[in-house]
This record gives sequence, structure tokens and C-alpha cells, in this order.
Amino acid sequence: MEPFEQTIEVTEAHLDELLHVNNVQYLQWVQDIAGAHWQSLIADKTEAFGLWVVRSHHIEYKRQAKLGDSLRVATHVELTAGFMSERKVRFYLADSTSLVAQCSTQWCYLDPTTQKLLRIPEAIHHLFA
Repeated sequence: MEPFEQTIEVTEAHLDELLHVNNVQYLQWVQDIAGAHWQSLIADKTEAFGLWVVRSHHIEYKRQAKLGDSLRVATHVELTAGFMSERKVRFYLADSTSLVAQCSTQWCYLDPTTQKLLRIPEAIHHLFA
């Protein structure tokens, strides 16, 4: 499957006191693109799905992004097993392969009513393939 992509324009609201994108902002974007990707995958589905919650993030910064930069954000699900999936998110300076940051996130799949862990159904494995 091709990565799901979005573009972000860095604004003043994204910056920290050093005038580059705040590390907490990257994590917000990681969660935002994961949600957008998931919604795009299930948009035409009628069945009920569970909830995804973060177990862990590992983020690595390669270079600074600053005010006015345009970032291309690409995500895909690397693997799914049991009740967990691993999603990769990479931030590039737009129109280039210049990597700004990358994040690997472990997500757990939960029953929406009980909020207990659920084994990821085969139908979801197919969505991510």
C-alpha cells in the first residue's frame, strides 16, 4: 500500500522558544495523520470498529523545521500482530527527500465499549495491506 500523505505549513503556533517546531507538536501531527489515515481506510465501511490508543512513541529528529517550512508527512502501518500495530510516520521538507523527523508508534486495538484489548480482526489486516 502506498503511504498516506498530508502537507503541513509550519506556523508560529507550532514553534517553541528556539523558533523551531516543538517536539510535542510533532507528536500531535503523528496522532493527527494516524487518525486521518484510519478514517480514510474505513470511510466506506459499514461495520463497527474498535478504538486505537497509543502504547508508545519513539521519535527521532534529523533536522529542524522552522516557520514557513512546508512539510510532507507520510505514514503507513508497518505490521500488525495480536492486539498491536506499528505505524511509521516520516516528516520531509516538502518536494524533497530531506528527512526532518521520523516516528514509530505502537497502537493497541480496543473494544469500544469495554476498552479492553481486542485481537486485530483479519479485515483490518487487509485494510493495512
